[in-house]
Amino acid sequence: MFAIPRIKETVVLVGLIAAAGLACAPVLAQEAFPSRSMKIVTPLAAGSASDIALRFLADRLSLRLRVPVIVENQPAAGGVTAARSVINAPHDGYTIAWFGNNTAISVSLFAQPFDPRKETKPIVGVSEFSYLFVTNAESPYKSLQDLISAARSKPGTINVGTSSAGTSNHLTALLFKSVLNLDIAVVPYRGPSELSIALIRKDVDLVVNAYGGLRQGISDKQIRALATTSSARLDELPDVPTMAVAGVPDFEISSWNALYAPARAPQPALDVVRQATTEILSQDDVKAKFREIGFVAQALPPDLQDKRMRSEIDRWAKVIADSGIERR
Repeated sequence: MFAIPRIKETVVLVGLIAAAGLACAPVLAQEAFPSRSMKIVTPLAAGSASDIALRFLADRLSLRLRVPVIVENQPAAGGVTAARSVINAPHDGYTIAWFGNNTAISVSLFAQPFDPRKETKPIVGVSEFSYLFVTNAESPYKSLQDLISAARSKPGTINVGTSSAGTSNHLTALLFKSVLNLDIAVVPYRGPSELSIALIRKDVDLVVNAYGGLRQGISDKQIRALATTSSARLDELPDVPTMAVAGVPDFEISSWNALYAPARAPQPALDVVRQATTEILSQDDVKAKFREIGFVAQALPPDLQDKRMRSEIDRWAKVIADSGIERR
């Protein structure tokens, strides 16, 4: 026969079991990440090449993570406004940022920027891309050298359109002006749609933008591509020369995009996003979609993405200083 425990021993045993249950309660109560909708804030205007890539990625993340992933555009103050909204949101992994070269530029361009090296941390690098120098298909400039010659022979007559002030393609145009010592006007527009319309209307002579924002116009033969800032010709535009071949050596510029989070966001949640993004970017149809807009899909680990951000901050600080651009 089994011995019947005395009442005091029974009370102690029940108490130990209850305590064990309470100890496990926090673990059992924790929600698996993500358990609700997420938001990715981008400093870029809707319709830009980077915005197209982000929305495609967000759709795939929604399917993989089984929660809505919402894209929110906040194109103001060179990306500082968007970054601040992410930093000021709860640091729980549910609000993250879509950063790029513009973010690195803002550190030196704005008097009161945020510092991505201190206030945020990388989740994963996503893509890399270059820029195109293009004209209206009916313009007299058949090559980049034609336009450079015109700028030298008639100073102050050439207008170059870019996206918003402080973006990397805006800085690329300013660098082009500075390196060649050209008397040209660099005119920033509010977004890729306005920029393309200005080019088609011949309001500007030259536009610097990513292929994704120009693809339709090039396909419709309304836009003529003169050169690419990549180190090699684009697979999609094999007849378009690099800047070096077009007569402007040592002018290689590539831009990039990456997912970032507030510095105090929980690492386990960010690891979930990184792993899901890395798996998505490895898929052939995703790589093909990115190539279609002139992007290279690449899942860069956080440590390498951090090095890239720091390197770009240093590079664009020098460009801004050398170009004499005033802090805003």
